[in-house]
Amino acid sequence: MQSINNTQTSRPHTHGRLIINARVASLDPTHTQPYGMLDNHAVLIGDDKIMWVGPSSEVNPKQFEGNLIDAAGRLLTPGLIDSHTHLIYGGNRAQEFEARQQGQSYEQIARAGGGILSTVRATRELYQSGLIEQALPRLTALCREGVTTVEIKSGYGLTLDDELKMLRAARQLEQLLPVRIRTTLLAAHAVPPEYRDNADGYIDMICQQLMPKVVEEGLADAVDVFCESIAFSPAQCRRVFEAAKQHGLGIKGHTEQLSNLGGSALAAEFGAWSVDHLEYLDDDGIKAMRSAGTVACLLPGAFYFLKETQMPPIEALRQAGVPMALASDCNPGSSPLASLRLMMNQGCVLFGLTPEEALTGVTRHAAKALGLSRQVGMIRPGQQADLLLWDLDHPAQLAYEFGPDRLALRIFNGQPASIHHAQHSLSSLASHG
Repeated sequence: MQSINNTQTSRPHTHGRLIINARVASLDPTHTQPYGMLDNHAVLIGDDKIMWVGPSSEVNPKQFEGNLIDAAGRLLTPGLIDSHTHLIYGGNRAQEFEARQQGQSYEQIARAGGGILSTVRATRELYQSGLIEQALPRLTALCREGVTTVEIKSGYGLTLDDELKMLRAARQLEQLLPVRIRTTLLAAHAVPPEYRDNADGYIDMICQQLMPKVVEEGLADAVDVFCESIAFSPAQCRRVFEAAKQHGLGIKGHTEQLSNLGGSALAAEFGAWSVDHLEYLDDDGIKAMRSAGTVACLLPGAFYFLKETQMPPIEALRQAGVPMALASDCNPGSSPLASLRLMMNQGCVLFGLTPEEALTGVTRHAAKALGLSRQVGMIRPGQQADLLLWDLDHPAQLAYEFGPDRLALRIFNGQPASIHHAQHSLSSLASHG
């Protein structure tokens, strides 16, 4: 194991965890092969980080006294990252789905009390523990198919107390499952009934009351806005971004989903980590994103579920070199789909991504969309040891098929971490109700 001994490691090479004989899809761009492929390689894990990656021929398993894992030629990838979800919410909108399939319009449903405000009502009615209980099966489903990092937004509370409740619930999920949670304040998701004729007043509340409280409690890593004519104007979104910058929070945006208001360029002006949806993104927005290093987060689940026909400008983003992430957008109204593997398939079939772009979009580029490029998303020394061992012949199969359980081993923060439904842990949360 001379090669491991010569690397800059913080622990002796005989300790830790060593994976040998793996076909490593590193997704590391310093390796020029597709997927950053490294055949018959080994990965050394010390504590929770990757310490060394190199040919299996350079290690002697008999000299290793730690935990040895023989991959036997299996595929090893980074943990998957879902960089856009609305996992925390109350109730469901299955009846609205049924009504749409029977010919009712969104406007008719909304007038009858449906739409986002129906989810707001259901979310407000639940205690924090109830929100966790409803979100847990969705998060469990994502984790079981290889997701190790998940972003969760608020945005269905739309009051100071209810938005805080959602973010606290999201943070607490991290205690129930082996998964990394990133939280995003999306109070600027819709104008609540209390501010129906005073959207600017609601923005005042977000910036002056809610955001300082969120920062004080450490409840959010970023802010998000819905920049659309049915939600908030660019001027209102700018105010949220300015406040977020003052508080040291990351910037994200729901932009150009239904129309082109220039929200992507606005977010890029503030150095946004990502802008998401993007069906109506134009060349000016793409140029701004490229200059700012902003990720384009594509959400094929919502495109599919809403039967949209306006596709994001995939080829223009590709030609401009803008990183493209893929995410589930798991939410009750437009993408009730808790599967990132399904999004990989849809990204290829509906949007024309290659399987390599799809896998990169749920690893390296998804990490960048969450401000985590230095921590996760690749198999590279110094990154967190979030690793997946698959019973697959080729990484393209991750996007090619959907359904069969091909995950042989899930490693999170350096430790093997199988996923069991965590409902039994919910009793410990009763005191938080």
